[in-house]
Amino acid sequence: MKTEDMIKEITRISGGNPAKCMKCGKCSGACPAYDEMDYHPHQFVNMVLDGRIEELAGSKGIWNCLSCFACLERCPRSVEPARIIEAVRVVTLRKAGANHLKPDDIPARLDDDIPQQAITSAMRKYAK
Repeated sequence: MKTEDMIKEITRISGGNPAKCMKCGKCSGACPAYDEMDYHPHQFVNMVLDGRIEELAGSKGIWNCLSCFACLERCPRSVEPARIIEAVRVVTLRKAGANHLKPDDIPARLDDDIPQQAITSAMRKYAK
């Protein structure tokens, strides 16, 4: 898939408009996973616009996003960075033709500190 087509697909899946981003960084400031991500929400949006999808696909940030939508709440222009991150994740999974995480892998990754929402989110995020 060409980069242009990937950008269109990410925009279609997310339902957001990355071109509306004014790069204020409020989304990243609200992100509880900020320290765990190599690229932050506002950077994801900018990288999608720049066509740096392959770089994003190889980042740990797409898998560390909690999908908590804190970034969405803080965005003054309704860019919806979490949905864009989720769309990059989906495009990456579809391109690879496999899931990043299989249901049978989850029990081994659980610990007492993981909130229930994260488990539910993982199933939604990592399944086709």
